[in-house]
Parts: sequence; structure tokens; C-alpha cells
Amino acid sequence: MTHRAWLAALIAVAVVSLGRGCAGPTAEPLDPGAPRVPAGGLRVMTFNVNYALADHPDNIAAIEQGDADVVLLQETTTDGELAVREALGDRYPHMRFRDCCNAGGLGVLSKYPIADEQYLASPTRWFPAWRFVIDAPGGPVQLLDVHLRPPISDSGSWIVGSFTTDDIRLAEIEAFGAALDPALPTIVAGDFNESERGDAVAWLGERGFSSVLPQFDRLATTWRWALPLSSLQLRLDHIVAGPQWRAVDARVLDAGVSDHRPVLAVLVR
Repeated sequence: MTHRAWLAALIAVAVVSLGRGCAGPTAEPLDPGAPRVPAGGLRVMTFNVNYALADHPDNIAAIEQGDADVVLLQETTTDGELAVREALGDRYPHMRFRDCCNAGGLGVLSKYPIADEQYLASPTRWFPAWRFVIDAPGGPVQLLDVHLRPPISDSGSWIVGSFTTDDIRLAEIEAFGAALDPALPTIVAGDFNESERGDAVAWLGERGFSSVLPQFDRLATTWRWALPLSSLQLRLDHIVAGPQWRAVDARVLDAGVSDHRPVLAVLVR
């Protein structure tokens, strides 16, 4: 997304949000409960838990509600890790967590064994990414957990940041993408800090990837920020599937207490 487009989208969503008042989610789940997984399919969740609330019981309940086969987390903490392991260790026997740089913590929860992993430092000195390969039914699956640069300047300005950070997110996904094995079925998911029209998502799209949520819901937002009279809501979190996948369901869960909502998708090869 261009600088002007990002700012225009930000203003447009703010206006819409003000018109709605203190509204909840912009769309309901497609069906009650968690989506069903066809034989050979994979249910994937991404959730930025907010590092100040990473151990909150409602966030853990949101993960449990999604019942994904693989969960990619952002902004994890040591306390959050302990809480997740205690509550969900039986459900997810394979877990990895790693703290970094305040809000840069990452985690993965998997029902299937983790065969390989590669922790990737940010080329822009912001948040790292984490590449995993899991032994899923039907063969190995490669996943990349990302938390890209927020649209905020080094001085803390969101206005300036909306004009100056597109190239940074693009540089990050280019560097992280270079670590992916093109021979493996791949899913990139996390907090992209941009819409599906952003530069990082577009870079993946040029390589055959597609953001799955717009295929099922073009309105739901994944991030909210309180304003004096309402809230600002944007779609910043994505599950982006490689060309080996077909999405059969995707949704945003109205769950947890983070400023982000979980995104859940069901993919089949």
C-alpha cells in the first residue's frame, strides 16, 4: 500500500468507526463454533495477545475456543508462556516460545511435532520472525510467524509513521521470505501491521500467496484502538497461504482482551 493509501484508509476507517459508535466486531463468524477441518486439512490461528495482557485468562480462552492445529502468537511474554503451558499443555504437546525486545515475543503451539525451526532477526532492528516446519498429516508444513514494523515513526508519531514505514515492512518480509523453503507447502501468518493491500502482503501475492480472510469476509477488522467517542478498527492480522493451499473457511473471532482479535482459517492442500 502506498503512503497516501495507508493514511486514507486510516482516516476512512476512523470516520466509519465514529459513525458506528462503540461497535463490536464488524462481522459475525460464518458458522457457530470452530470451523470443521476436512480430512488432510489444517486449522491455523494467528493471535497478537498484547504483551501487557499475554497471560490474561480471556486470551487463553480465545486460543482454546479456536481449537486450531497450529497457533502462531505475537507479543508473548514469560508470564504468558507459563499461563499457556499450564492451561493448554495437554492440548498442544509441542510448544516453542521466545522473548524479545518488549513486544517482540513469539510463540507457536502445535498439535503435531515440530521438525525444524529457524529464528530470524529483523533486518530493520525491529521484531524477529520465526520459521517452523511441522509434521502434519499429509506431510511437512512450513509456517512463518511474523510481527512486522508498526506504522509508527521512531519519534512515536502514527501520522509520520503512516508515510514512512511501508518500505520497512517490505524489507522485513523480503528478508524473512528468503529463509523459506519453496518446496514446502507454506503459510505466513501474524501481525503484518498493514491491510491485505499493503506492500508486504502484495510481495507475497506476487509469489503465489493469498490472504485468506478476504475470501470469506471483506469487512471484519482484527485490531481496535479506543478513541474518546468510539474506536479505530483496522485489519492488520493475516493468514497468507501459499499456492499449495485452498482455503475452505476463514474468520475473525470476537474473543480475548487484546487490542487484536484472533484470525482463524481452515486450509486444505
